[in-house]
Amino acid sequence: MTHDGRRPWRLGVLLFAVLVVPLVITGVALHSPHWFPSLDLAMTELRVRDVGTSHTPLIGLPGRIGTLQEQGSHPGPLSFYLLAPVYRLLGSTAWSLQVGALLMAAAAMATSLAVAVRRGGPTLVAAIAAVLALLAAAYGFPVLSEPWNPYLPLLWWVAFLLACWGVADGDRWLLPVAVAVGTLCAQTHLPYTGLAVGVGLGSLVLALWAGRSGDGLRPLRAPLLAAVGVAAVLWTPVVLDQVTVDPGNASLIFDHFRDPPEEPVGLATGAHVMLVDLDLRPLLSPLVGDAGTLTDASYDPEGSVLPGLVLLLAWLGSVAVAWRRSLRAVLRLDLVLGGALVLGVVSAANVFGKIWYYLTLWAWGVAALMVVAIGATVLQVLPSDVRDRGRTIARVALIAVVIGSSAHLAWEARDAEVSEPTLSRGLGLVVGPTEEALRAGVGDATGIDGRYVVTWSDVVHIGSQGYGLVSELERDGFDVGVPDYARAPVTPHRVVPDDEATAVVHFATGASIDRWRQKPGVVEAVHVDPRNPAERAEYERIEADLIANLEADGLDDIVERISRDVFGASLDARLDDEDRQQFNRLLELGQPMSVFIAPPDVDPL
Repeated sequence: MTHDGRRPWRLGVLLFAVLVVPLVITGVALHSPHWFPSLDLAMTELRVRDVGTSHTPLIGLPGRIGTLQEQGSHPGPLSFYLLAPVYRLLGSTAWSLQVGALLMAAAAMATSLAVAVRRGGPTLVAAIAAVLALLAAAYGFPVLSEPWNPYLPLLWWVAFLLACWGVADGDRWLLPVAVAVGTLCAQTHLPYTGLAVGVGLGSLVLALWAGRSGDGLRPLRAPLLAAVGVAAVLWTPVVLDQVTVDPGNASLIFDHFRDPPEEPVGLATGAHVMLVDLDLRPLLSPLVGDAGTLTDASYDPEGSVLPGLVLLLAWLGSVAVAWRRSLRAVLRLDLVLGGALVLGVVSAANVFGKIWYYLTLWAWGVAALMVVAIGATVLQVLPSDVRDRGRTIARVALIAVVIGSSAHLAWEARDAEVSEPTLSRGLGLVVGPTEEALRAGVGDATGIDGRYVVTWSDVVHIGSQGYGLVSELERDGFDVGVPDYARAPVTPHRVVPDDEATAVVHFATGASIDRWRQKPGVVEAVHVDPRNPAERAEYERIEADLIANLEADGLDDIVERISRDVFGASLDARLDDEDRQQFNRLLELGQPMSVFIAPPDVDPL
């Protein structure tokens, strides 16, 4: 793409200021009510809390890798390191973790705009700003503010693709940038690893091919050395884990894909999912006043492929035009995007089991840049006498998109809610009373000086709030940990040996409560039901209707699971849409919760 004016740093700064306004409003709105992270987000906070200590994490968050006995994690800890400074600066609160996620989103936007300023003129800067504004509004504030590993790389992925485009087109000093940003994506969430490596290497090959004439490869030596240095520094923790832990996490990942637990979904399904994710309608929905639609769209991996096919054919047509017109810069972008699409199909094809919505959310970034490539091709083939006017019109329209999408997201952000508000509210109801009981020496508790092992029997949310209880008690100064079976999600150094525990703090829900009430030596310190009378009645009605429907369909085995594992039962592939909606409502409503203080030798079952 050619420059259509001086490098527009001022325009880039102004558009960045517009883009971050919704992020600032989101951060302010999330300050209250207090957020109590659970499950993966509690695990994330534990690791961010460890950064800079003797237990600084060397690998990423646990994932669906390996077995429960030897669970693997996502490749690396870079996201924890980036979240830690803000987390410490703002008081190590759960809210400070959300602010860290918002600042990472802002940094990703700034990086993309900086690359756009470097690579082109004001039209390109406005186009990339529009892409970022639409993506931000379509992902919505829950995604942008949630420090969850599938969400954190989403906007960084756009910056990575732009940096790779620059490398492929001869902007050699973008190579260290591409390595740094690609490393963040690859370490944070495993699906990005193959994508980042493949696209990055492809871009480097294109740069080496272009350098075979003229000055040769000499100009690439310094940036290549810088990129190698960046990679060496950022991947050192991963290497340290591999050489000091047996088995290392890298080995667990390799073994997992070498011998997968089940058959992957295959190329046909992978291609279908990718075409569904090229549907521009959810991406453009903020323009008609509907923010936060991409996660909803991603819940339906079996949707129509027609809109995505239309975009793909339009893009392929623009590639053919760019090839005939020798539009080198656009063609380099097309090659990068084409590589991302092909590798995306392969990545989706190798998913095992359920295709969770978050696994391919990054695809909408590729789709948005495909539109940019199409637009750039159209502008450059316009007759010279109308090209400048076309750029001006496009620039004005794109800036209007930035302002409109950001304004809409800012308006929505005024009412931003914490992640999983039902889980947060329920956990908040038990944390304070549990701490009071421990300090008062209820049961086997011995106050703040005791060492407590936290366990759970959660029939609703697979122990999500149990992980959060560990984090909250630790935050407030209690020496707490978990049994050995939870070493991977809660970290090995938080394992409390049986002979060192003062007491067991057990979190129970639903049918598990009565079972724990009958155990000898156990004291029920807390009991709450987060539901009001109307919600309890609604739960009973929905559960009865659901059971009747399942029994009518001959799904008695699912009925048997409802009382002991609502979440697990909700994932059964035999459920129809109505059943899934009923299960989702049951999960939203929740069940009664109790916290018990028990002797350390209590029967865990």
